[in-house]
Amino acid sequence: MHHDVLQLDINGTPQAWISPQEAALHYATHAVAWFDGDGPLTTLRGGINVATGLQSLIEVHPIIALRGMSKVNLFDIETAFCRNKLMRRDRHCCAYCGLAFPDRELTVDHILPQSRGGKDGWMSCVAACAACNFRKADRTPDEAGMPLLYLPYVPSRFEAFLLGGRRIRADVHGWLASRLPKGSRLS
Repeated sequence: MHHDVLQLDINGTPQAWISPQEAALHYATHAVAWFDGDGPLTTLRGGINVATGLQSLIEVHPIIALRGMSKVNLFDIETAFCRNKLMRRDRHCCAYCGLAFPDRELTVDHILPQSRGGKDGWMSCVAACAACNFRKADRTPDEAGMPLLYLPYVPSRFEAFLLGGRRIRADVHGWLASRLPKGSRLS
């Protein structure tokens, strides 16, 4: 199974998911400050050194931190909003009836209906089953007499990397999960 490498800045802030080949370039240029994970993700083999007769090997770990400072303070950048991440944030539960549903049976509900100025966003949308969304119709939860069972929130940087929907190795998942904010629904 193919897994990507979690790239961090020197402080341990997630920056990106990169391929093992991209990570190998960082190892080769001595840009990796530290690494983590339960052993190497993969070992990449290079050419044979003419002088020594040895083949070059680079062990790529599942989590790498790069030297230097991040060019952007990623904590100032809000996680991109998308339907799939919203459903995972809300744990595939309807915000109105509280029941869990398969992804295909959930809809994005705008707390303030779009027809009344509601926008796409982490704080203005929740997961809702089709029946509840239809019943709520073009009203706010208060107007429909359907109070929210949980409040929307903007996922933290660590939550966003877990919500990304990638195949994440258990050790990388554990590393990210151990850094979730208190009270995270993903805990």
